[in-house]
Amino acid sequence: MKGSEDDVKLNETFLQELKYKIDIEDVISSYVSLKRRGSTSLGLCPFHNEKTPSFTVYNDTQSFYCFGCGAGGDAVTFIKKIENLDYIDAVKLLAQRAGMQMPQDGFDDSLSKKRRKILEINRETAKFYHSCLISPKGKEGFDYFLNRGLSMNTIKRFGLGFAPNEWDALIKHLKQKGFRLSDMADAGVVKVGKNNNYYDNFRNRVMTPIIDVRGNVIAFGGRVLDDSKPKYINTSDTLVYKKTNELFALNLAKDNCSDTMILCEGYMDVIAMHQAGFTNAVAGCGTALTGEQVRLISRYTNEVILAYDADEAGQKAVNKAIGLFKQTDVKVKIPALSGGKDPDEIIKKFGRDKFKGMLEGASNEIEFAILELRQKNNLNTTQGKIDFLNAVLKVLANVSPIEQDLYLTRLSDELNVDKSSIKTQLEDYTKRNKKRQIRNNYRTIVENSVRDNQKISFENNIAIRQYKAEERILGLLLRYPECLNLASDFDVNKFSSDYVRKIYAQIISMLENNIDIKLSDFSSVLTNDEIGRLSGIIARTQESKNACKEFTDCLKIVEEEYDKNNLNSPNNMSDDEFRKLFNKD
Repeated sequence: MKGSEDDVKLNETFLQELKYKIDIEDVISSYVSLKRRGSTSLGLCPFHNEKTPSFTVYNDTQSFYCFGCGAGGDAVTFIKKIENLDYIDAVKLLAQRAGMQMPQDGFDDSLSKKRRKILEINRETAKFYHSCLISPKGKEGFDYFLNRGLSMNTIKRFGLGFAPNEWDALIKHLKQKGFRLSDMADAGVVKVGKNNNYYDNFRNRVMTPIIDVRGNVIAFGGRVLDDSKPKYINTSDTLVYKKTNELFALNLAKDNCSDTMILCEGYMDVIAMHQAGFTNAVAGCGTALTGEQVRLISRYTNEVILAYDADEAGQKAVNKAIGLFKQTDVKVKIPALSGGKDPDEIIKKFGRDKFKGMLEGASNEIEFAILELRQKNNLNTTQGKIDFLNAVLKVLANVSPIEQDLYLTRLSDELNVDKSSIKTQLEDYTKRNKKRQIRNNYRTIVENSVRDNQKISFENNIAIRQYKAEERILGLLLRYPECLNLASDFDVNKFSSDYVRKIYAQIISMLENNIDIKLSDFSSVLTNDEIGRLSGIIARTQESKNACKEFTDCLKIVEEEYDKNNLNSPNNMSDDEFRKLFNKD
């Protein structure tokens, strides 16, 4: 079989030993807060935003499955997804965790080698840019950083550099180090022109390397020194880098953000804040904040301060970020930044202590929302007060009763409106909103059910009963190996998809060879989506009072649907029957 990776064959004895030495709950609990529920553990899914736990770890099968987004698999699959690694590197990480040495041969790790080659090129590129910065040819870039108030220690700490104003300066350097042009292009530091000519991606720019939490240089951000466009250029997504998944300076901040993390908009804001002693600051990588970055933040801290720019675009970004963080347990605070357009400028103008005071006085998202509403309404008029209160009630409807009481008291005193009147209106709004949410949730469930059924039956051209029967067949085989005796005469071509045929054949082969089947046996040969689907099948497979009879019944359903579809196929029609299809009038 072949999955999303290159053909990967690891020593079976090694894999079996690794399988018994690692515990999936131990692995996942390093990333997700889990609560035991009998033989399973529950937590908030790290792969999509949610407030109600739907991420389940099954200790008996050493698997996980999220009923919210469909992510699933074994420990290797989890590490692949959470750390953005390929199969071999995920196994290496788990082997290191278990104190085991990887076998020296017997497997194809070409994809892993390619990743390592890109990381080597990135590291050498970062060293080249830094050496250029502190050389005479980088004086313009070096002066830029000094004029921005950066010390030499900060420049070294962040590995800042300068890309010379030449078309092939980096290419020449990397060639001398033995790297191929095609690998440079894969790393994103070199581009290919119209006539298949290669040239440096970054030229005449100050350079900021982006480093992951393991210390690998994975990408670069380059800024011009004048007013030319584009002002910023960032590495495009590569085999080792996906900008929506990464945070700049998290490698430095991760050890200093247990209580609070500061989220900024730009690299220079973060660098200036670290120099000023705020070493828990991070930023996105040239893109608007994403759900993946929010989930990454939630792995390292319980509270985030949104120190975004004070302009209109910055405030819009704040509102978007608040919406994303509402899907997690991370508390949000928003400081009232003043005296400058961004943290970097404010620190330069007023110093560290003044900026620290702004951070310490940060409001939570409720106070921030109320402040915005207050600015939009004229509270000197009766209508302004009514509009303001009606808008505030929508904000307070989603907070705890204690918070509601405190805010209602404050609003009553501020607006000189009877507190009981505001509370009555809030209760009425909450009741109406709850009914509306119930209706919307029901509608969503129905729509999703209809859509999923249509997707199965129309896109895959199979009946729902066949789809469910096939899933049950796989689940029963995995849970009740004795069903193997009933499977020998079944024609696998009657299954609806290559996926089912592939899994079915693999399970049959392993059972016939008396191999104890684990989900991890599929990690190297299935894509993340495929193993997620298999994990879901296992999670949904309930006990059977008569597994063999149910297995036989499901096989019959598949055969019936296959025969029904093929009997109606034009390939099985006589000439007269086929002509009648076009003469029904």
